[in-house]
Amino acid sequence: MSADVDAFEDDRRAVEAIHESRGRIERELGKVIVGQREATHQLLICLFCGGHCLITGAPGLAKTLLVRTIAQVFHLKFQRIQFTPDLMPADITGTEILEETGDGRRRMQFVRGPIFANVILADEINRTPPKTQAALLEAMQEHQVTAAGVRYPLEEPFFVLATQNPIEMEGTYPLPEAQLDRFLFNVVVDYLPEDDEVAVVRQTTSKTPEPIEAIFDGPDVLRFHEVVRKVPCAEDLVRFAVRLSAASRPGEGAPGFVNEWVSWGAGLRAAQSLVLGAKARALLAGRYHVSPEDIRALAKPALRHRILLGYRAEADGVSVDAVIDRLLEHVKGPKS
Repeated sequence: MSADVDAFEDDRRAVEAIHESRGRIERELGKVIVGQREATHQLLICLFCGGHCLITGAPGLAKTLLVRTIAQVFHLKFQRIQFTPDLMPADITGTEILEETGDGRRRMQFVRGPIFANVILADEINRTPPKTQAALLEAMQEHQVTAAGVRYPLEEPFFVLATQNPIEMEGTYPLPEAQLDRFLFNVVVDYLPEDDEVAVVRQTTSKTPEPIEAIFDGPDVLRFHEVVRKVPCAEDLVRFAVRLSAASRPGEGAPGFVNEWVSWGAGLRAAQSLVLGAKARALLAGRYHVSPEDIRALAKPALRHRILLGYRAEADGVSVDAVIDRLLEHVKGPKS
């Protein structure tokens, strides 16, 4: 009985730490990041869930700076990998080299690549060919790297935060659907309002940024992952997430606009991402249960990279976010 009470108290303290952390984290990020509150919030949800995140935005919107600063706030080992057309898989995972031992013999020694860190920034991931992009698949799914038949576990916690430029298509390689599906969210970083852009220009041209204070560490993050999964989610909310994902798939019984505009819909991982993300969002808001609004608020980051539009949608000028808005209107969730 005492062990159960201690476990409950540990969970309660972790829940309070998650709720209280949002303001502290935003204050630290505010030392170098102006605006982008929604994108930052969604990134934090990803980290508290233990998921990977795809960050989409035009150049110069501080995507790299945002990721690096979050790694500093959580006191996690950070590695940036600049994806280029000539990047090879071994440049990411590591490779075996032949070295001479002290007794004159030779042996193969595995030299670890930059993927052996806690936070991996895959910068401009769509600039490298599919063969190199695929080097991340095993790491993202299994949290390990296999070289010459030997498995090397990655450091925990482990996150891949990948950026891509949506406006430049020349010399890029779109991510395959199988890899896109492994990202919990696709977070869009957009241009700032004029006042925020003025603040950025003034801040970056007048003074050196204040140092970032680490608030948590790796064991804290792993503990948060456990607590997030314990948040209760009613069955009707789970069904809402499943129905929302299923409604995006063309076929018999699908909404007319889906059959007209969508070539491929979201799979099961979309519903899992919605429910898990909703649990983290509830804790960050200071609630101990998931609400319908949590599901609705995360529909776009959870679905936008899992829905493939057809040529008719392109001809009609319809975006994937517009399709998701229609899905939310079509699929009626439970009342709050």
